[in-house]
Amino acid sequence: MDSQLQQAQLAAILGADPAPFEVLISHLMSSSNEQRSQAEIIFNLCKQTDPNTLVLKLAQLLQLSPHMEARGMSAVLLRKQLTQDDSLVWNMLSPATQSSLKSILLTCVQSEEAKTIMKKLCDAISELASTVLPENGWPEILPFMFQCVSSDSPKLQESALLIFAQLSQYVGDSLIPHIKHLHGVFLQCLTTSGSSDVRIAALSAVINFIQCLSSSGDRDRFQDLLPAMMRTLTESLNGGQEATAQEALELLIELAGTETRFLRRQIVEVVGSMLQIAEAETLEEGTRHLAIEFVITLAEARERAPGMMRKLPQFISRLFAILMMMLLDIEDEPAWHSAENEDEDVGESSNFSFGQECLDRLAIALGGNTIVPVASEVLPAYLAAHEWQKHNAALVALAQIAEGCSKVMIKNLEQVVMMVLSSFQNPHPRVRWAAINAIGQLSTDLGPDLQVQYHQRVLPALASAMDDYQNPRVQAHAASAVLNFSENCTPDILTPYLDGIVSKLLVLLQNGKQMVQEGALTALASVADSSQEHFQKYYDAVMPYLKAILVNANDKANRMLRAKAMECISLVGMAVGKEKFRNDAKQVMEVLMSLQGSQMETDDPTTSYMLQAWARLCKCLGQDFLPYMSVVMPPLLQSAQLKPDVIITSADSDNEIESDNESMETITLGDKRIGIKTSVLEEKATACNMLCCYADELKEGFYPWIDQVATILVPLLKFYFHEEVRKAAVSAMPELMCSAKLALEKGLAQGRDGSYIKQLSDYIVPSLVEALHKEPDTEICANMLNALNECLRVSGPLVDENQVRSIVDEIKHVIVASSIRKKERAERTNAEDFDEEERELLREENEQEEEVFDQVGEILGTLVKTFKASFLPFFDELSSYLMPMWGKDKSSEERRISICIFDDVAEQCREAALKYYDTYIPFLLGACNDENPDVRQAAAYGLGVCAEHGGSVIKPLIGEVLSSLNFVIRHPNALQPDNVMAYDNAVSALGKVCHFHRDSIDSAQVIPAWLSCLPIKGDLIEAKAVHDLLCSMIERSAGELLGPNNQYLPKIVSIFAEILCAGKELASEQTTNRIINLLRQLQQTLPPATLASTWSTLQPQQQLALQSILSS
Repeated sequence: MDSQLQQAQLAAILGADPAPFEVLISHLMSSSNEQRSQAEIIFNLCKQTDPNTLVLKLAQLLQLSPHMEARGMSAVLLRKQLTQDDSLVWNMLSPATQSSLKSILLTCVQSEEAKTIMKKLCDAISELASTVLPENGWPEILPFMFQCVSSDSPKLQESALLIFAQLSQYVGDSLIPHIKHLHGVFLQCLTTSGSSDVRIAALSAVINFIQCLSSSGDRDRFQDLLPAMMRTLTESLNGGQEATAQEALELLIELAGTETRFLRRQIVEVVGSMLQIAEAETLEEGTRHLAIEFVITLAEARERAPGMMRKLPQFISRLFAILMMMLLDIEDEPAWHSAENEDEDVGESSNFSFGQECLDRLAIALGGNTIVPVASEVLPAYLAAHEWQKHNAALVALAQIAEGCSKVMIKNLEQVVMMVLSSFQNPHPRVRWAAINAIGQLSTDLGPDLQVQYHQRVLPALASAMDDYQNPRVQAHAASAVLNFSENCTPDILTPYLDGIVSKLLVLLQNGKQMVQEGALTALASVADSSQEHFQKYYDAVMPYLKAILVNANDKANRMLRAKAMECISLVGMAVGKEKFRNDAKQVMEVLMSLQGSQMETDDPTTSYMLQAWARLCKCLGQDFLPYMSVVMPPLLQSAQLKPDVIITSADSDNEIESDNESMETITLGDKRIGIKTSVLEEKATACNMLCCYADELKEGFYPWIDQVATILVPLLKFYFHEEVRKAAVSAMPELMCSAKLALEKGLAQGRDGSYIKQLSDYIVPSLVEALHKEPDTEICANMLNALNECLRVSGPLVDENQVRSIVDEIKHVIVASSIRKKERAERTNAEDFDEEERELLREENEQEEEVFDQVGEILGTLVKTFKASFLPFFDELSSYLMPMWGKDKSSEERRISICIFDDVAEQCREAALKYYDTYIPFLLGACNDENPDVRQAAAYGLGVCAEHGGSVIKPLIGEVLSSLNFVIRHPNALQPDNVMAYDNAVSALGKVCHFHRDSIDSAQVIPAWLSCLPIKGDLIEAKAVHDLLCSMIERSAGELLGPNNQYLPKIVSIFAEILCAGKELASEQTTNRIINLLRQLQQTLPPATLASTWSTLQPQQQLALQSILSS
């Protein structure tokens, strides 16, 4: 369209005659795409050329048009123009337009009669108000809302309440002075209004308002509204208005999740009402499900009201009974028995699947001590009943609660396992299937205890279930359960059963039903994976079948079968090793290569299975895999670069994201709701994991791909849609650095020099630091710190000062963030209902923090080792963050880490670190008395370092050092496995005191005490150091060590004998030679009688060993 014509068209649309503008708006609603997109272009032009006129035209249309559609559309368009985004139209409008728009919107609230438009109008007003109210840009609106709410028009009351509900998060604070008045208004609307719409709007307003109040005192003033809020729900149910009731339930669920403690005082009444709704079979399923969702949300709100629901056992029993009833809603469909398709939930209703999901969530939320007693009361009756549905329900429930109740169920394993195994004989195949399913689930949740104690009952039961030829679905499931069982299983448990299991699985591989064949392949793969080299004896029998499936299963219906065959072959290859697999490997690779080249449909499972199979084959073949990399890498890089398939809507929009199947996952970020296609993410995650795997396996061989892979994976450190993608990207960083370094060292990086590592490091290290700053997940934080540490070990001094500065700043951030998380957890312990189970869960969460601190210690150690004294200015900055970690209120792990950091500084910086001794040594001395052996070990090691490098600074403290080390050495259980590392480090430190400070000690007492502790055999690193030190001391002053009349000679010779008999364990080759030379010197210089009596104190095998060593 030429510009003159366009100008004319715009002039007409924005002109005095309203008709052209109305036509434009009707075109925006047109069902013809062409007409609509033309109209959108013109509308946007109007917005750019004359936003004032456009907005006023929309407002007039909203106010005056007789056509409902036009009024509705203009309300929606106005809201969009007023939304806070980059191109906020509001700011382009003149003050006069702004002012008339505000007054027209408020006038429309009074004049508009149509309910649907009213809601859209309220949305537009809320949108604008949320933008201008923080700057007090609409003083008229609050008085107007109060006026509407107090009027006797239900329509105005509802509008004002709807606006209240949306605005409270923006204007909550400015409403606090009006709390008393609001309380009265809300109470009146909830109790006296005859309109259910007004009551629901009031409920929404109250709930939104409570959530924006920061003081619990203010929130509590609304406590007395709770009965009226609940009546909104019960009255709409009594009046048969279930849609209204469901709206109320959704609002109350929101309250339960965010303001759990607001409900606490009236929890008995509230939960009682919800369970009544859940039990009412006359109500719609949707209503009952929401009532249950409310109770489960309360149970899950651990951080807000820990332990509260566990105080209500009578309700837990009722809820459990309701959920069990839901599991009876199942039909015996013929399609289940024919087993033609995968769909194992044929005949299960939405009640059934909801009941299943809720049992799982309830058990995880409340834990075994609460749920197991309830289950023990209910399940036996279900298992004893005649109806198969009840028997089935009991087994399904058991499988669902196992994850949350694992600790308690492990204590009652006998009961649990017998309950399930007795059902393997049930006449109804669906019950047998459920029993097998339960064993599979229990193997995962209660392993490895279940495998260790009950393998002799479970494996034979699964094996005989594989013979159920009448019921292929049961057969297939029994094979799949072998997978769950063997995943948590050591080869020694599995090996005795392999003959029987493998021969059955081979028979199932030849079954006519694809489902059975797939189950058998999965089981074979996992059995091979768990039994490793023990699988070699079955290889020749199994591999021909697997290759046949791989080659022949090539029509669309068999895609999954072929994919599982790939998985199985690659796992079997890894289990039996390169030598055994080599001959078939070439043939298998060729099939995979031809598949790789063929066009596959997007939903073909082959791709993802093939990516993993290639990586396993690489692990099996090592460097022999390199020739295939040029085929493997291109599609892998393509998968790693997949863009997530994302649909974004606003979080408060009514239209849920439509998902064609289970493969959409929704997350809410701020005010956006994001739907993501999970299959795409899973393929992306698999590909990233495989890239990491190749770099790790091929080392320098991966060099040609480093640059390409780095540019793909580094941005994925911040891929927040999927944790597995981030984890894989994180793990790959140090692998890429190592691969580059090795390629340089081995001369494979043509034309590149050391600056290449610097380049790579300059790309990776800052990216890791930046990603760490934004990482929401504690476990991944620990992974990132670990990866950063590994990268620093490779790049070493190539990291420049600015990067060190950013790492140090990030470490401060990590320490502070972790302390805040711990503090928040500690505050939970003050909640009214906090109990032992909550304490246990808190402990587990805090252990995750320790992993973070551990990695902080490792990184600081690496930086100190790399930069030595030039790192100390940074260490000084950090000391105010590290010192608090010594506190008695801190965990022993934090104390250990902070001591280790000082140990590293003292050891690496030597004289430069002496200035810290005054501050740190008192801590080390005290820490030798710590109840935790790891802390004692770190402290003793540190004292040894200070003795070696502390010179005159440590000299005045040697007496205290000796008594602290003595405390560790004389600990009543010093030589128990838990304590032996602390003991060995104390002995080593004592040796350093004897060697470096012999003029400050009473040698006649201390040296024999030290010799009596040697040799040490727990900490092999310290052992090598201390035994070498012993040689130095004897070489320096044999007389002092041998003592008056050579009285310590027998002890020294027996120490040497023990060290020599232990081979390379306790001494380096150099030390061993020193020992042999010293023994020869003693042989030559000491009187034969002395030697003979010394020799006679040794054990016979030591005498023989020494004779052969000395005579050779």
